[in-house]
Amino acid sequence: MTVQVTERDESKMSHEGLAAGVRIWDVHQQGELVGMFHTEHEAHLYRVELEELESQRASQ
Repeated sequence: MTVQVTERDESKMSHEGLAAGVRIWDVHQQGELVGMFHTEHEAHLYRVELEELESQRASQ
């Protein structure tokens, strides 16, 4: 399974968000956006959760 965490590109954010200094981390699973988080730590916690679930499914 491919789960990636990336910081959102400024070109994809609103002008208001940029002005407020908002940073967003996106979580993609197999190329699909599955989560958005305001902290990188939360994004990685979700990535780990997704990877564990996928691992459990694969072992059954």
